[in-house]
Amino acid sequence: MSTVKSSLNKWQNKKLCSLLNYANLSLLFKASVHGYNVNTFHQKCNMQGPTVIVAYNKSGYVFGAFTSKDFRQTNQNVVDEKAFLFSFNDKEIKEDPTRVLSGNPQFAFTDTGPNFGSLVFLYNSTATVYSNPGAYQFDPQQMHGNDLQLTECEVYRVEEYGALMEKPWRNVQWNSERRKALLSIIYGWKPSVSSVKQARILLVGPVGAGKSSFFNSINSVFKGYVSSQANTGTAGTSLTTQFRTYYIKPGSGVSHVPFTLCDSMGLEEGLNTGLDVDDFASILKGHIQDKYQFNPSMPIQPDSPHFCKSPGLKDQIHCVVYVIDACKVKLLPDKMINKFAVFRRKTNQLNIPQMVLLTKVDEACPLVEDDLKNVYQSHYINKMMQEVSAQLGVSLSAVVPVKNYCHELEINSQTDILLLNAVVQMLRATEGYFDDLYNPDERSE
Repeated sequence: MSTVKSSLNKWQNKKLCSLLNYANLSLLFKASVHGYNVNTFHQKCNMQGPTVIVAYNKSGYVFGAFTSKDFRQTNQNVVDEKAFLFSFNDKEIKEDPTRVLSGNPQFAFTDTGPNFGSLVFLYNSTATVYSNPGAYQFDPQQMHGNDLQLTECEVYRVEEYGALMEKPWRNVQWNSERRKALLSIIYGWKPSVSSVKQARILLVGPVGAGKSSFFNSINSVFKGYVSSQANTGTAGTSLTTQFRTYYIKPGSGVSHVPFTLCDSMGLEEGLNTGLDVDDFASILKGHIQDKYQFNPSMPIQPDSPHFCKSPGLKDQIHCVVYVIDACKVKLLPDKMINKFAVFRRKTNQLNIPQMVLLTKVDEACPLVEDDLKNVYQSHYINKMMQEVSAQLGVSLSAVVPVKNYCHELEINSQTDILLLNAVVQMLRATEGYFDDLYNPDERSE
């Protein structure tokens, strides 16, 4: 099952969410994929609770309708005092959205499809809208620019984020003293096995989840300013095509950082695309050396110059971290979840500890975007962490949320604290790995 992607850009999503009290939108129906058909609309959208219809036209208008009631295909008028029509123009970013309530909530919509009387979407099962102000009074020019031909029509389930929890479900101190304490914990940590000087932590995740951005963010914390060493951006396929071992440069007065972050090719759904499971296993065992160029159609061979035939414990991976975009937890395709399961089994066979890094929490929840300290009081982020824990089969205690540095020019203490806390959890997981390998002759003094 491939992911059906929303057509809303970030700005449009914010405009729409501002009308819906910053709810989460879960895509149910996309006409360009499922067809401009009223019966298909009902198959996808019936009994889904509150929904919002979003229509697009060539004139740059994004307009539609919200109802708090279920679609049931009853052919009856539906009472809904919360229903409204809306519109905003993609070319007028600074303008507030138009919001129009029904003059008679007894006739909010007619349950024969997306039929709001004054606006009927998918009219006659075509890519058009019927428009006739009536129960909803509006200016057609302002609503849709008198352009009734649709370039797209989508329907989203509207899921409320809910108010913040009364108290955080994980306790975090958000002051500069805590930031210093976390740095001290990290600088003071050392592997309990004498042959290993640095923990090797492997980042694995879908394309665009934020693996390389996490390294850049951690490096920024230690440098004291936002930097960008690993290749990041947006692309249809993985920007990381090599196996990379990134060494964190310590801040002033410190000579050694006790961990390295290893970046791998992104996971992709298709065959012979993305990181291969055999290459993944070779990485875990320490066979693949830095800057090896991945070939998705053929795993690394023992005669490759980048193949280490006799790796030591210091060359192996000591902790695997799966990186997941919090905005896409609900959109993970079945094939991707199955790939995670294969990688999880391979990691379990080697008894390597595993964690999940939930990135982009600020983009996933407006309450967290407003104040990062809300991350452990957000019902929505808590729900996403529980869902990814269940989907990937890892303990909730092994799921940690972070915000990477993406558009900022300067670091800030709250972002640093989440990032450093994630590193501390990784080092603790690594310590458990070394404890399982306990050998008195190998322990550090």
